[in-house]
Amino acid sequence: MKKYINKITDIKIQWEGSYNLEDIGFNDIEYNYSTKDSKLNDETMDYGIYQIYGYHPVYGTNVLLYIGKVQEQTFAKRIAKEGWEYNEDSKNIQIYVGRIYNENNSDDKAWNKLIDTAERMLIYSHEPARNSSNILNITKNKEKLKSFEDIRIFNYGRYKSLMPEISGEMWIKEFGETKLFGEG
Repeated sequence: MKKYINKITDIKIQWEGSYNLEDIGFNDIEYNYSTKDSKLNDETMDYGIYQIYGYHPVYGTNVLLYIGKVQEQTFAKRIAKEGWEYNEDSKNIQIYVGRIYNENNSDDKAWNKLIDTAERMLIYSHEPARNSSNILNITKNKEKLKSFEDIRIFNYGRYKSLMPEISGEMWIKEFGETKLFGEG
């Protein structure tokens, strides 16, 4: 009986940060955003995955609150819509952005799929407090989870408290009939 080896899809993410709400255009005197002058509003490159760190009433300060994705708008435009300025400790919100390497010169559709897959797998493996509805949706959908079995994510740069490597082999696949060394 032949055993087929599935091809592993590697997703490599280069992280940078930290940024704060002012860096994406928040003006705390007028209490609004003007993303046109943001550090994360370059329409040629400000797309990918982002992490938000800050205060949580149960978990404390400087904790991973949220992981999100940006595909059709820039980091600044997306994050400005989320209301992080209302966090109890909004002046200390930290934002880290991750851009996905496009090693195969993929088209936008394939690249968007990589972003979507990376976001879901990062949420599933790290369980940020403010992603609770996404965590439930991902864990309930066993078929969607199986689609992550042959995915491996490498985090480079300033990935903060994310694990440097996440794989479907570790987080998704079941051991099934596998026996420990020495077992009959």
